[in-house]
Amino acid sequence: MRKTDKKIDNQLREVLTEVCETALKKFSGFQWLTHLVSYSNFPQSLTIVCIFDTNESLDQFKATNGRNELTTLIQNKLLGLGVRIPVKNMSNHIDYDTEEDCDNKHSGNWAIRLGSK
Repeated sequence: MRKTDKKIDNQLREVLTEVCETALKKFSGFQWLTHLVSYSNFPQSLTIVCIFDTNESLDQFKATNGRNELTTLIQNKLLGLGVRIPVKNMSNHIDYDTEEDCDNKHSGNWAIRLGSK
């Protein structure tokens, strides 16, 4: 990883930690988030994966305005870093998953599960 890539990664982790802390308080069932990126194609390759505890929690989140709220929160935090992803495309950079599905399909192994994304 190049020095500039490491700097961007550290900034992303800090910003996404803030997003995570807010989401934990605001969205029922939200557990954590992570990001996947290829710095040779940043920010187009950036994917943020938001993890919920169960499929039911995720379905309830999606049935409310939660998805729009979380997308806006992520977008605003990334803009603070100077990462410009058009608003209409931001949702293409956010995936949702559940601990329940990872347990059922990958025996709880997130490295394998995220590696397939």
